[in-house]
Amino acid sequence: MRIGVFCSGGDAPGMNACVRSVVRTALSAEQEVVGIRRGYQGLLDEDFHRPTGGGILMTARCVSNIVQRGGTILGSSRSPEFRTGAGQQKAAAILKKHGIDALVPIGGDGTFAGAIALRRFWAGRVIGCPGTIDNDLCGTDYTIGFSTAVATAVDAVDKLRDTAASHDMMFLVEVMGRHNGSIAIYTALAAGAECACVPETPTDIPSLIERLQELKLRGKRSIVMIVAEGDEMGGAAVLNEKLRTAGCPFETRTVTLGHVQRGGSPTPADRILATRLGEFAVMSLLAGKTGGMAGDVAGKLEITPFEATIGTHHHPPEDLMRLVDVMSI
Repeated sequence: MRIGVFCSGGDAPGMNACVRSVVRTALSAEQEVVGIRRGYQGLLDEDFHRPTGGGILMTARCVSNIVQRGGTILGSSRSPEFRTGAGQQKAAAILKKHGIDALVPIGGDGTFAGAIALRRFWAGRVIGCPGTIDNDLCGTDYTIGFSTAVATAVDAVDKLRDTAASHDMMFLVEVMGRHNGSIAIYTALAAGAECACVPETPTDIPSLIERLQELKLRGKRSIVMIVAEGDEMGGAAVLNEKLRTAGCPFETRTVTLGHVQRGGSPTPADRILATRLGEFAVMSLLAGKTGGMAGDVAGKLEITPFEATIGTHHHPPEDLMRLVDVMSI
């Protein structure tokens, strides 16, 4: 079997570890691997990873010394052309041309929606791996990159806390998460933030002001509020202005962490998850499975149909959201 592997959409720490796992698992099983650069667009452009010496088949040495690297050696992109029926038919023809029998796409909901569309024109097998920092895919407890993104955000908040305490100030720290508050909740809990505003719960300005006044009366001199970018108020900057207008009892500043959360060396947890899922994806393909995502649910590796992984968003546990409030007194 010839297996194609690629990364698509936003990069996530641990993607390289997953690529490495796919390549070495396939080679160990005496299968062939083709690395496709720049996701679906690279497929359309026939842009393949080419090892030293020519050809398009990857070797074990192609993925040496990458498990600790952030980003992805295969590159990633978003492809407007692939979203069209003509683009999907072209991609199917290219896969047939190069004798690619199966695919392991590494990415998020857009990547898997693309896999669903591709299968209308191509009969090969597809098993995906969840590479996204948002942790928003159903069918896995954690996605590749989430642990590192939280660690990056917590490190930043720890540093901001020093300034907040020195100046009796409140920081509103915006983290990624357009549809999901997992990064915000986990960061708030791990960094000891007093508040977290996420898409899953309504952000009530009067209640927030009352809470902040209560914390100040209890002797709190500085506050850190974590805000998911997808919060319905519109992010940290907008929320900051609303709080100021409503009489926030603290001097405030906003910090947007942005794309820094996608970079950096992946945590051990992300490296291990990526390695386990990459191996499981390949072995599932060899067992005849297709049309789903490899995930870790309660420590057990499972394949979930693509349609189920992107039909709804995976949300942070309610008990963790409650715990943030309990710990802030």
